[in-house]
Amino acid sequence: MTKQIESLKERNYVDVIYERENKLVCIYWKKKKMNSAEYRNVFTEVTEFALKNPIEKFLSDITHQGIVSPKDRKWFQEVAVPGAMAAGLKKAAVVYDGNIFKKYYLTNILSSTNKFNLPFKFFGNIEEAKKWLISN
Repeated sequence: MTKQIESLKERNYVDVIYERENKLVCIYWKKKKMNSAEYRNVFTEVTEFALKNPIEKFLSDITHQGIVSPKDRKWFQEVAVPGAMAAGLKKAAVVYDGNIFKKYYLTNILSSTNKFNLPFKFFGNIEEAKKWLISN
């Protein structure tokens, strides 16, 4: 029997969980400061995992994440999003605390996801985000 929830990555800066039943990956950022390699590595590993496992939904809780550099944000928009969609991503949500810098970061990401017609929403808590992701 396959486990329904798997821990894909546990580091001092992030936890990545896979909910097989919901075809959902959840990323819980835990560290205000991380380097570019740490940030990018998370998305690269999730995309590689998605090539072998069904992932249609993505949740990122950035409540405890620090500011993402413009260089990494651009990489996310130009490399990570198209790669995830090619691997099967169909819907994404982000949980954040209303911080103005994070809102700016998310607004930029929203503009890139709109180019790919990827449904993408912001939420104030994990429960609402999961509810929206799991609904059709």
